[in-house]
Amino acid sequence: MILEHAILPVVAGREAAFEAAFAEAKGIIASMPGFVDLTLSRSVETPNAYLLLVHWESVEAHDPGFRGSPEYARWRELLHGFYEPFPIVEHFALVHRG
Repeated sequence: MILEHAILPVVAGREAAFEAAFAEAKGIIASMPGFVDLTLSRSVETPNAYLLLVHWESVEAHDPGFRGSPEYARWRELLHGFYEPFPIVEHFALVHRG
């Protein structure tokens, strides 16, 4: 299993709109082959920063799988206009569990 990690820097003042859009967008990603689960958390210290963690069966399920799918266009339409700057996405493999 792979963990996708992204800090989402939402334009200040647009947090409520982002959270509403994400509520719709999460159904898109959850329907994708290889999707396992996700969490979206909001920073306490920086209220316009969000942490998105998505578990995938493999990196390929995310990219090119999800990112190459027709559904990704709707995800992008719903969410990408909220970010400044655009987030960096990385994938992690588990080394230790506590």
